[in-house]
Amino acid sequence: MKTINDSFRGADHRLSLIDLELPKNFNNEIIIFIHGFMGFKDWGAWNLVQAYFVNKGYGFCKFNTSHNGGTVEQGIDFPDPEAFGRNTYSKEIEDVKAVIKYIDTKNSNWNGHLIGHSKGGAIAIISGNQFEKIKSVSTWASIASIENRFPKGEVLNEWRDQGVRFVKNGRTKQDLPQNFNLYNDFQKNKSRFHIERICKKYVKPIAHFHGLEDTSVPSESSQKLADWSKGELHMIKETNHVFDSAHPWVAIEMPDKLEKLCGLTLKFISKIKT
Repeated sequence: MKTINDSFRGADHRLSLIDLELPKNFNNEIIIFIHGFMGFKDWGAWNLVQAYFVNKGYGFCKFNTSHNGGTVEQGIDFPDPEAFGRNTYSKEIEDVKAVIKYIDTKNSNWNGHLIGHSKGGAIAIISGNQFEKIKSVSTWASIASIENRFPKGEVLNEWRDQGVRFVKNGRTKQDLPQNFNLYNDFQKNKSRFHIERICKKYVKPIAHFHGLEDTSVPSESSQKLADWSKGELHMIKETNHVFDSAHPWVAIEMPDKLEKLCGLTLKFISKIKT
């Protein structure tokens, strides 16, 4: 079964795009991939990542978070900046819950494994701890703290006073809004979103992967996550935040470093007894 560009209702009942592929030799294990900040399910070589795991017998699901700025008509170039501005961490966790329910409507007999890239790594850590269906978590170039991603001092005060700030998308050159409710949502759920505290209490298998040449999220972030969670740590030499991929990705094969990442992640997941 291969369902591409279907839709699910995520946070605030907002429709968003989703892909689900189950191979003929399906092993009843489904990987759910969570994209990062300003990301989307069809970024770069993520389609090739899907193909890699499907060829190994795993189901694979990737989706656009409901408030990533995309629409069901246009899932790539952020045509709905207003939705982007209303996004929160709570909404993205609600999206993961909705995706699990979506998969249940397609196949009731499965176990899940989360892979989260960058900011999506934090969502994977929080969500993996909450949902029984999830049996393991893999973070790719993940942030280690939500709080540390927010501005401080006068910049934070200005954001509070204005009610909105703007962040530049380097690819599309858009100035995308972020409402101050993003910060309010974090403050309201500070304990629930405290990555260090969550990791120190983690009981599910967890592994962290990072490129040593990452200039977007330092590799020390994954070192911290591994120390806190006592999980596996894999540092990949001579590669960046997106493991040498780019958008658009036109080659028929994924970059070598991304393929190595997939292989290491597969080795971790395949050891888990569900």
